[in-house]
This record gives sequence, C-alpha cells and structure tokens, in this order.
Amino acid sequence: MKINSIKNICLNFLTLLIIFIPLKPMDAISPEWVGVPKSKYGEQLWDKNNIQKNSDGSIRVLSKFIPKSTSKITKDILYTMDIKCSEGTFRDVVVGANKFNEFQNKDLKWKHPNGDKLILGVIDQVCAFSH
Repeated sequence: MKINSIKNICLNFLTLLIIFIPLKPMDAISPEWVGVPKSKYGEQLWDKNNIQKNSDGSIRVLSKFIPKSTSKITKDILYTMDIKCSEGTFRDVVVGANKFNEFQNKDLKWKHPNGDKLILGVIDQVCAFSH
C-alpha cells in the first residue's frame, strides 16, 4: 500500500511539472559555442553543432568574434568559414554583423592565419574535433 501511494504522489507531481513547465522544443541546429584562448583583441568562438564536411575535404564551421570592447561600430562579427586541416588554412565564405550569411565574401582564397591566435585556435580545435 505504501509503494502505491508513493507511486501515485510521484506520478501526480510529474504530471503537474509537465503541465506547468512547458518543454522547450529541441532545436538540432542551436549553437553550442566553444571558445578558444582569448587574445588582447577579444575572443573567438566556434559552433560545435554546425560543422560540415565540404566536397573538397575542407570543413565548414560557424564562428563568431567578440571584440574586447563593443560599441555601435565594433560589434560581434559572425563568420561562416572553411578550414583545410591538412594545410592549416582557412577562408571566410560569408560574414555578418547581425546574422550569419549576410555578406558573401568575394575573396575566397585560402589564407594562412599568420600568427593570429584566435584563428589558429579555431583551426586547431575544429580539426581535432572533426577527426
């Protein structure tokens, strides 16, 4: 008798929780930001949930730069970037200030990070994560 009473109480409590606390819909593409070591200019994050392999073997990832100080002029910058892990190179395919994919980059040449710690961090972490 005690076990049935406990079960009923638990089921009633669970029912009340379900009724009064709505579940958030699961969004498979919601970002899971991973930060690389910060620099004196700010920080760089990449989205663990938005990585895809391109047909040429490179990896496409969403990334965002958060400047150390923000204002109306200096805002977060959103990037869709491709990374060639074998060469340690990258290219920014699309850039945005308010949302991803606002401005198509006309210069799609592969670039070396040239010592940029934030870009090097993204390349290292994304390549390690995707292999």
